[in-house]
This record gives sequence, C-alpha cells and structure tokens, in this order.
Amino acid sequence: MDSAAQSSACTADSGYRALVVDDEAPLAEVVASYLAREHFDVTVRHTGGEALEVAREVDPDVVVLDLGLPGIDGVEVCRQLRTFSDAYVVMLTARDTEVDTIVGLSVGADDYMTKPFSPRELVARIRAMLRRPRTVGAPESGLDAMSAEVPAPRVFGPLSVDVAGRQVYLGKKLIALTRTEFDILAALSSRPGVVWSRRQLIEAVWGETWVGNRHLVDVHVGHLRRKLGDDPAAPNFVFTVRGVGYRMGTGR
Repeated sequence: MDSAAQSSACTADSGYRALVVDDEAPLAEVVASYLAREHFDVTVRHTGGEALEVAREVDPDVVVLDLGLPGIDGVEVCRQLRTFSDAYVVMLTARDTEVDTIVGLSVGADDYMTKPFSPRELVARIRAMLRRPRTVGAPESGLDAMSAEVPAPRVFGPLSVDVAGRQVYLGKKLIALTRTEFDILAALSSRPGVVWSRRQLIEAVWGETWVGNRHLVDVHVGHLRRKLGDDPAAPNFVFTVRGVGYRMGTGR
C-alpha cells in the first residue's frame, strides 16, 4: 500500500472502519491490505500517540494493536482507548506468554494473536467478532416496532442486565463493560444456574471458528468480576465450577 492508502486507505462498502497500529510498517501494510480486500475502511498508524488521535477522529469498529509499540505502548493505548471507545481490540504480541496475554486482555482487549500470525486468520477473527449481535430482537418495520416486546432486564439481586439496551446496573450505578465483557455476561445470564464450559462461552461470544487459548475466557471473566465487585472466593453473581466453567447465580 502507498502512503495515501496508509493514512486513510480504501473506499469501502462494508461500513466497517479498522485502525491498524504497528511500528513494523511492512506488517501493518500487509494487515491493512487484507482488511481492504474485505472492504474495510482502513487507517494505519505506527505510534501510540497517533493511534489515539486517529481513534477519536474516525471512531473505528475494530483496532488491531501491537503490544510492543515504542513510546506509548499498546497496553496504555488500549487503556486510554477504553475511556472513549467500545471498538473491538485485537492485541498483537511478539511473545506467546501468559503474562503478555493477561496484560493485554486486562486493559480491555477482546482477543490476541501471537506474531508471526496468518493475516487471513486475523481477518476471520475480526469478521466473527463483528457478526456478534449488538441488539436483541430489533424490529424491522414500523409495525413491528409497535408490536414487538422489549425484553425485560435480567435481574440478579442488585444486578440488572439490560440485554436490549446493552446496559448493566449494580444498584443505581451504571457499570461500564467492554463489548466482550457484556457479551459474556449476556450469555451467562441467559441461562441462570446452568454451567457454561469455556468452549461454550467461546462459541457464544467469539464464534465457533475461533482458535486460541481458552484461558482467554478466564481473563475476561476475572475482569468482569472486578467491575461487578464480585469476590471469586464468595461470589454473588458469577460462580466458578471447577474443571468445567462458569454459571450465573441468582444474586443476594
């Protein structure tokens, strides 16, 4: 891709905007070209500061973010990004270590890939994330809108999960969740008391074609619990079923 394509990239008809952030220019160009072929409107940047500036301007749907950026690294970029954007974030890391994974996901990344990786697989994962439903039972016509019933919030003691509005309240306090955290909570709360295996949660949230470490689920659940003030040793909402997965409790 030439420099003009890097700063704003292709004319797209998918309606999706992607921001690719990596200080390795050749790799960033390859990722951008694969996304452009899928009709994404792609913007490429090579530093964390530029990435944050552009993210505020273009409001991307997905951000492909290198963990090891010079200056403002990918962790801090993701942390700041989460203060104003709910874009899906795929973190790229040069090392396949548990520490890197936990650090990246703990600040709000939705998925991660270890270099070297297949750009085709990256695009497939992004497509799977973007296929997640953002609303439940959205009406298609004015008549439907008048007759359709809006699902009632799911209530677990002081916790209220409004799936249709994608809002979570703990008492009267609105809890800010990432898209992935909300999707996990929505899945668990859809069948209270039923145990979800990690694989079932992955299929419900990331899609059946997702391939990676199932530890991803544990990290996101841990982050969700912290935001809900849920003590893993004495939970009110999200319970661990050892050797299996997680289930949603009834609250207290």
